[in-house]
Amino acid sequence: MFRQLGTQALRHARMVKVMAASGVIRPYGPRTLAGIATTLHQRGIGFAGGMHALAVRDPDGLGLVDELGELTWREVDERADRLAHGLHGIGVSEGDSVAVLCRNHRYFVDVSTALSKLGADILYLNTAFSAPQLGEVCRREKPVAIVHDEEFTDLVDASGTDLTRVVAWHDGEPASGRDVVLVEDLIAEGGADPVAVPGHTTRPVILTSGTTGTPKGAPRDETGLDGAVALLSRMPLRTGGRTYIAAPLFHTWGWAHLNLAMLLGSTLVLRRRFDPADCLATLREHECDAMVVIPVMMQRIMKLDPGERSGDWSFLQVVAASGSALPGDLATDWMDAFGENLYNTYGSTEVAWATIAQPQDMRDAPGTAGKPPYNTVVKIYDQDGQPVPQGESGRIFVGNTMLFGGYTGDTDEKKDMIDGLMSSGDVGRFDDQGRLFVDGRDDEMIVSGGENVFPQEVEDCLARHEAVQEVAAIGVDDDDYGTRLRAFVVTSGDVDEETLKAHVKDNLARYKVPREIVFLDELPRNATGKILKKDLKEHDVDGDGGREQDEPADEQSAS
Repeated sequence: MFRQLGTQALRHARMVKVMAASGVIRPYGPRTLAGIATTLHQRGIGFAGGMHALAVRDPDGLGLVDELGELTWREVDERADRLAHGLHGIGVSEGDSVAVLCRNHRYFVDVSTALSKLGADILYLNTAFSAPQLGEVCRREKPVAIVHDEEFTDLVDASGTDLTRVVAWHDGEPASGRDVVLVEDLIAEGGADPVAVPGHTTRPVILTSGTTGTPKGAPRDETGLDGAVALLSRMPLRTGGRTYIAAPLFHTWGWAHLNLAMLLGSTLVLRRRFDPADCLATLREHECDAMVVIPVMMQRIMKLDPGERSGDWSFLQVVAASGSALPGDLATDWMDAFGENLYNTYGSTEVAWATIAQPQDMRDAPGTAGKPPYNTVVKIYDQDGQPVPQGESGRIFVGNTMLFGGYTGDTDEKKDMIDGLMSSGDVGRFDDQGRLFVDGRDDEMIVSGGENVFPQEVEDCLARHEAVQEVAAIGVDDDDYGTRLRAFVVTSGDVDEETLKAHVKDNLARYKVPREIVFLDELPRNATGKILKKDLKEHDVDGDGGREQDEPADEQSAS
């Protein structure tokens, strides 16, 4: 018992130290401190409590900037109160679930905060969903209403969902021919009185990427600080800064930094769509000290003319990346161009963040996923559930207080557990400095001619060729070898299949050379930038590795 109390005391001491270093814990006047304490005691540290606490401690501070203009923290909080009353007036009650299908803008924040004040659950939907996916998720999760940007009206129509609808972002007059309820109208007409504290704590539900099947719901916890402290323990984020969240807010990574910016009191800079040149212009205009991205966004920025990327970037202290592996030399190329500001996070929707690589980690050990942050344990086990020796590969398992409690909906599917640690679904190893290296998904490893091959290693090798912009590799059935490797590449120059095969052969073992290399104009990706390998498996190949034309990717990819 005493040992357990000592462990908890050390953990809390480290939490206080991290929060003090970031400026979260600092002196306030008695009245302000009392107001913050009362708010957090009554409403917790979710959106309802967090936004109101910011309105108490810095009411006139700049809270949010998007294409529509600026909002102070007081305005953000007051808009949420009014919207909560408005949503309640159209039938949304405590304990209900409401679906949100919005891009990155003020209405995403308005709706999330209003639902938190009401004590309603929030189902965040992927903006790249097809109509069948949208319909299937809504039928499974059973929301009573959906708040969506006007551009998704036809998608919602085609999904077959019969829900109360509220339109968030719209350009000009809303679509005619239907009764339209606007978020802005609900705010204008809603009462200004504070919303009564609900008995139910809001449960946000983040959907998995769905790259290998139907997206599943993974509920997150609005009440804990550990997730924020874990990020702050490895990233030098500070209070009072400006954070440009380019990653989709509906995804774990963007949503996490929305919460983190709220804790830090950082101004939120949002744009509905991602454009690499506009991204750099936005960073400069607002002198953002932090940017939150997914790797494909970094790739698109690095494709810009060097003149567009030049200049003094010393104000940009943290570029927080996550969502997929950093291919090839992207990490070092980025730091060569923008300075030592890259922090790459490895994790999943289910386990949150497992490791964070700091700039020096990626300089010293290119390809590393970094080290576990605050209050996180990562171990490597073999197929029999036994720990593997340091340096050997095995299945990655993660333990922290952020593990999700199981998928929502009517499903018995569970993640594998060993000794209280949850499987990340990947295979990896630790080096002698305690840095994690991820070999790839445990279900992507192929056995070709008796040899084990992870596609990610081959992808990284091909990505380092000067003519290759993007690459993905998969295993396909083979009559002679059981499975063979097929690579799909997007190139920026004139290069043929044999040249790329020779490049792999010069850098990796012979059995890792792809049997086929298919040339595409674009790789299929979802809205969070992950490559849809299930679509590549269904891709028609003419058998000669010839250059093929692919259908353009959805414009929402990396938007």
